[in-house]
Amino acid sequence: MKPQLLKLSTNSIHSFSAREDHVPYINNRWHYHPEIELLFIKQGTGTQFIGDHIRRFRSGDLVMIGSNLPHYCKFDDAYFEENSGLKAQVYVIHFRENFWGETFLNLPENKSIKNLLERAKRGLLITGKIEKTVAEIVRKLPDSIGGTRLLSLLEALHYMSGSNELVTLSSIGFNPAYEQTENDRIHAIYEFSLANFKRKILMQEVAEVAHVSVNYFCRYFKSRTSKTYSRFINEIRVGYACKLLIENKISIKQICSESGFYNFASFHQYFKAITGKSPLHYQRAYLNDPAILAQIVSENS
Repeated sequence: MKPQLLKLSTNSIHSFSAREDHVPYINNRWHYHPEIELLFIKQGTGTQFIGDHIRRFRSGDLVMIGSNLPHYCKFDDAYFEENSGLKAQVYVIHFRENFWGETFLNLPENKSIKNLLERAKRGLLITGKIEKTVAEIVRKLPDSIGGTRLLSLLEALHYMSGSNELVTLSSIGFNPAYEQTENDRIHAIYEFSLANFKRKILMQEVAEVAHVSVNYFCRYFKSRTSKTYSRFINEIRVGYACKLLIENKISIKQICSESGFYNFASFHQYFKAITGKSPLHYQRAYLNDPAILAQIVSENS
């Protein structure tokens, strides 16, 4: 699957890029770049693809994406509806591994940071005690100037490199292909899947989107992602079910059908296989967390 090579703008004023976005469609394609990306989603929800990993993202998430790791962030459809009132707020930091010189990371004091950047090549979800601390540094970076800007980034990397609560996202076996002939195929598959996961998808349909035969598509998708298309689409469905469970507005049986599952036993089985919890236990774990409750109230107010 060929992600799009994204060429990021540079200037003579700053050695790395730090920006704040308020629209939900910036770089919302399957893409990669040599720069390391530190992404803080201050406000917004949707589906995120990092390598071969699929996850629901939500307000407060902080992710580090390593050099040349393909990724794609798709905000929920509601953000694109007129007069929805939903707002996106995202902070994005891009920097090259050697932007501070070829020898800086080889200093003995920077060994842990160098290891962090190596781990980031599979994508990292920042959790635990340092999540809010690093997020606050990232939030301030677009307005930072001079040496403070460099020191702030180094401080964020220092906090992350010392944490044992970073979650690795993409599998060790993920190996993206960059053939020019496959430039838009993966993006088309993702867009089709996100638009249609609530209904039964025939393999013939998605094969036509990829412009290949059904038999070839099955082999092709498995060889590129290390998972079947059925597993892939069920991960999207489970991710959406997680969103509905956290919102706690409809029953679990209704969530089953709303998420594209038409058999409650199958829904329960796939949900537990992917999340490690039953739907009910997943919901209780989140709704018993005061921080999660505060976030839900904030997003729905």
